[in-house]
Amino acid sequence: MSVVRVAAVQLCSTDDIDANLAQVRALVGRAAEQGAEFIALPENFGFLRREGLAYPCAQGVDGPFVGCLQELAREHGVWLLGGSFPEAIEGSERVYNCSVMVSPEGEVAATYRKIHLFDVDLGRDGGSFRESDAIAPGDSVVDVATSFGGVGLSICYDLRFPELYRELVDRGVSFVTVPAAFAPGTGRDHWEVLLRARAIESQVFVVAPAQCGRHSEDRSSYGRSMIIDPWGLVLASAGDEPAVCVADCDLGHLDRVRKAIPCLQNRRL
Repeated sequence: MSVVRVAAVQLCSTDDIDANLAQVRALVGRAAEQGAEFIALPENFGFLRREGLAYPCAQGVDGPFVGCLQELAREHGVWLLGGSFPEAIEGSERVYNCSVMVSPEGEVAATYRKIHLFDVDLGRDGGSFRESDAIAPGDSVVDVATSFGGVGLSICYDLRFPELYRELVDRGVSFVTVPAAFAPGTGRDHWEVLLRARAIESQVFVVAPAQCGRHSEDRSSYGRSMIIDPWGLVLASAGDEPAVCVADCDLGHLDRVRKAIPCLQNRRL
């Protein structure tokens, strides 16, 4: 498979799970109608509230969030990334921020638990976030073999840690996913810059489905979902509303980029 049609689904999720999953079903269906073979959903696709608060809907990988993904993947015959959901941890009040890749047969192909947690103080205008109050960090780098090549998994704040992506590219991935709910203040200045940097330095396709808009009185996200090629060019992007952006990712182009500038081979450190 030399060209893969990929879709990044942009959502404005809230604490209304039924409404969120209805929107997921509609937009995944729209992406499939456009011929997408790999569809990616953003972080917190099924439930989103203020960082640091408890998750009343925490559940296992065998719960209804992943069940919805499995149903949709089978229905449309696509690889489907559930950007993240709150995965319950036995004996703990905290959860994992867990990303799941589901195969076209509806099988869970990989799970990734967010390693880097968003504990920051952006000042009076940007707000403070302590993701670690409610979320436990994962400790494993995860990639998954698909019919169109290796895919490396990451979530949101992971984007600021290039060593994670270098580990993934050392494993031979052609794509990395960055489902996110980026804060508007940092998103304006950093989101596209960081995504393009990760694509260029690791010479991979970057698929970055994002949350957008206002989720509650005290929480909003930047949006601007993107699909970026290994040269750092934005192949497709969304705006400020729920949407689907689709791009054809040419694996032959990836090979040409790596041959033209063989920085992955020229590394000395």
